[in-house]
Amino acid sequence: MATRWTQWEPRRRTHRRHRLLRVLLVLGLATVLAVLGLGAGAVWWGTDHYGDQVARIPDAFPSGPRPPGSTAHDGGTTFLLAGVDSRSERPTTGSAATARLWTYGAQRSDTLMLVRLSGDRRAVHVMSIPRDSWVPIPGHGSAKINAAFSWGGPPLMIQTVERLTGSRVDHFAVIDWNGFRALTDAVGGVTVTVHENSYDSARHRHWTAGTHVLHGADALAYVGQRHGLPRGDLDRIEHQQQFLRGLVGEIRGRVGLTDPLGTARMLDAITRTVSVDDRMSNGDLRDLVFGLRHLDAADAHFSTAPVAGSRTIGGQSALILDRERLRARWHAVEAG
Repeated sequence: MATRWTQWEPRRRTHRRHRLLRVLLVLGLATVLAVLGLGAGAVWWGTDHYGDQVARIPDAFPSGPRPPGSTAHDGGTTFLLAGVDSRSERPTTGSAATARLWTYGAQRSDTLMLVRLSGDRRAVHVMSIPRDSWVPIPGHGSAKINAAFSWGGPPLMIQTVERLTGSRVDHFAVIDWNGFRALTDAVGGVTVTVHENSYDSARHRHWTAGTHVLHGADALAYVGQRHGLPRGDLDRIEHQQQFLRGLVGEIRGRVGLTDPLGTARMLDAITRTVSVDDRMSNGDLRDLVFGLRHLDAADAHFSTAPVAGSRTIGGQSALILDRERLRARWHAVEAG
């Protein structure tokens, strides 16, 4: 399966792109336009104009049978969002990409989130899946979940998550760390509160308690820290969710009808960094815009996949998920 991804070069576009939020990647355009309360005509024009510039990933979904999802399906939409740890010095996602996205073994998913938009578009539920989760990966036995992306690109990652949750993924979006740095710098940095002093021995970085405005490289170090935190990867997920809230707030604060040039710059910055599946049509984006008109940041709910414990497997420190609780929790989210 991996060879199909070694052949794909990112499509280069002459127009500069729009913006989706970072780790609510594909939801970003819809959310921002909805928050602004743009009129129907502006929304129609905006989603076509910017939607045409969003990079699509061909054949992102696995072939063969897929789960139907919860029988108590509420008509909502499920997104799988991935942040990838690129070993390329050049961008591999978004319209600015100049390097291959899926070179076999070159990237692993460093951040993985399931995002559920409720059927009435009045709530967003985000469940982070730890990168060190030990799970079955179709065709490869069991391994850490982040290996699925490296071994088989989006199709294998989606298939792995669908089998883990028993639910169907409707759309997929991905950003690499080059894009993450660029997007953070584009909003002028993100404010976070560090709750206690720590030392990241892997990055030789001291973090002091207090409020910090983090820019590209520092932001990447913060959301990537595992060493020096009491719960390792689980505390790292809390950093990521905290940062995401701040990033969304910065984007919302910098986009407005009174500053069209600033809005255009922000849209360009986001669309340069994010790639989405080719099933995400401009019409889908437009439906999200109209559906999310009343969505507020307070309507976003964050959680982490339930963990039963940790174990050393083959010399690797791995997290063992409570799959029964995970499925029950996610199916409850699907049911509203």
